[in-house]
Amino acid sequence: MLSVENVRSAYGRIEVLHGVTLHVDAGEIVTLIGANGAGKTTLMHAVSGVQPITGGTIRFEGRSIEQLPAHARVAAGISQVPEGRQVFDPLSVQDNLRLGAWSRRSRDLKADLARVLQLFPMLEAFWEKPAGTLSGGQQQMLAIGRALMAKPRLLLLDEPSMGLAPNLVDHVLAVVRSLKHEGLTILLVEQNAGAALAIADRAYVLETGRIALSGNAGDVHNDQRVREAYLGI
Repeated sequence: MLSVENVRSAYGRIEVLHGVTLHVDAGEIVTLIGANGAGKTTLMHAVSGVQPITGGTIRFEGRSIEQLPAHARVAAGISQVPEGRQVFDPLSVQDNLRLGAWSRRSRDLKADLARVLQLFPMLEAFWEKPAGTLSGGQQQMLAIGRALMAKPRLLLLDEPSMGLAPNLVDHVLAVVRSLKHEGLTILLVEQNAGAALAIADRAYVLETGRIALSGNAGDVHNDQRVREAYLGI
């Protein structure tokens, strides 16, 4: 579904991605782990169109998309849940969710709104309240729900467990797993490497803008370098 080939990206003169190559097959959860500053979020932004690339190709369902603007990639079937949630604080929970569907032709959103509430029931109590009044965990649920409202085929999840209490981390990752069982394809960036590897099919380790290791999630989890550097074992 997604093919990233020899992608490079820079902020001014500082190159952050040095020829990254990876792929995500339909129906997979693929996780990308690595230290802060390794380039994980830059790569997610490159796929979603927020960050320009300086070399390489990005293909979605066989189509080259590196020239498409971000909003066109959403319409094509790619949605990103950004690091730090980035909900629209003054707007209500309901309006945040409706904005997630702006690129869709159909305006009949009742079933999709109901589906988000099924995944995250606690949002219903804040339906008409400003999103900025929600807790961090509730905002994370809202951000995921907003991305789902675009009806993506590929979901980019950037640090969904950041700042969450352990019970909310478990709930969010359980939702991610359930979305995969429903057929959604997911590229997951996560600092909690152990939790990410537990739900992923395959994994890539990114170090200073380069892929240092890849394989199925179980093999990566058992790799001694990963266990020492990211799992504290």
